[in-house]
Amino acid sequence: MNEIQERLEEIRELGLYRKLRLISGPQGPRVLLDGRPVLLLCSNNYLGLADHPRVREAAAEAAMRYGVGAGASRLISGNMTIHRRLEEQLAEFKGTSACVVFGSGYLANTGIVSALAREGDVVFSDALNHASIVDGCRLSRAETFVYEHCDLEHLEWGLQEADGRGSLIVTDGVFSMDGDVAPLQEIVELAQRYDARVMVDDAHGVGSLGPEGRGAVADAGVEDEVDVVIGTLGKALGSYGAYACCDRTMAKYLVNTARSLIFSTALPPPAVAGAIAALELLVEQPERVLKLQRNARLLKEALAEEGVRTESETQILPIVVGDARAALAASERLLERGIFAQAIRPPTVPDGTSRLRLAVMASHSASELKPAAREIAQILDSEASQRGEVAFDFGRPATDEPPARVFDHLTEAA
Repeated sequence: MNEIQERLEEIRELGLYRKLRLISGPQGPRVLLDGRPVLLLCSNNYLGLADHPRVREAAAEAAMRYGVGAGASRLISGNMTIHRRLEEQLAEFKGTSACVVFGSGYLANTGIVSALAREGDVVFSDALNHASIVDGCRLSRAETFVYEHCDLEHLEWGLQEADGRGSLIVTDGVFSMDGDVAPLQEIVELAQRYDARVMVDDAHGVGSLGPEGRGAVADAGVEDEVDVVIGTLGKALGSYGAYACCDRTMAKYLVNTARSLIFSTALPPPAVAGAIAALELLVEQPERVLKLQRNARLLKEALAEEGVRTESETQILPIVVGDARAALAASERLLERGIFAQAIRPPTVPDGTSRLRLAVMASHSASELKPAAREIAQILDSEASQRGEVAFDFGRPATDEPPARVFDHLTEAA
């Protein structure tokens, strides 16, 4: 135990210590955090549907009708009519012939990447892909070529070097820590040129981008050219779980090969019913997506007016501070002023790029976001002054090095 305690102290000294904070009551633009009211600026509840009355009522009704749990994996006795209903509605929404629901986004990515790539194959993964994709690459036992973030030249070089062994290109649609969008049209073109499949994790794009909020893939106009589109039920749709939209043959293949589906208990019916209700609200009220986009622009512009620049195309607005301790200190001081903006530190982001990751919701108001921008700027300016930084650029990493490890050769999964 002494070794564990020493490691904990080391983590604390590096500014990387984490603790669980307690939210009381429902998720919303304002919450009670550890007993204190705060403005919530770090939630993925982008459309504000997690506490919507229709979503709550649907979940409660499903609990009474179907029970709380599914009781088994979907391939045993856990595949219920409500699961099929959700899959049909998601497939219709995304314009695909089939959909497979998974227990979580992490389970979907780890299971699908390892199902589509085998030993001897090569997977091409963006350097800033989500950890679940990285772990899926590891589990696949395929070689992994990690291309520089959104660097199409580096990706093509890797495809050429793979010499026909390239089986899969996998990328986030919207990158969760930077808020930028993958060049999906160009990635699809490269995949077709080099005969590789494309898988897109669009967890942060659904509900925020594209026609009717269908996501980054739809926004890029490549819905018919991406082999598997992953989405989540736990962000814009306010519930829990994930899904893969694809053609019928691919769906059958995933049911038979994705270990994270085969060996996991099916989603609980209340979560499924809540997701169905949220999806119906998104279809009926696409103006929610427009409100989210307006709020994102509003906060970005308000920050810029205060001298804080954030390079983002979406509702995710990162403010790169650099040092992990400085990012944590800024987050704690903002909490004292009633603003919850989480500090994101390694290993979630590369060394030297610790940040405040702001996430806007459609349910925020201008009267909340504009004062928050002023508070954030004041805190960041104060923290920079204390560190003796006269001209601190909040929008860039503290180093000129690329914000991720760069691989210029085929390597084991990163």
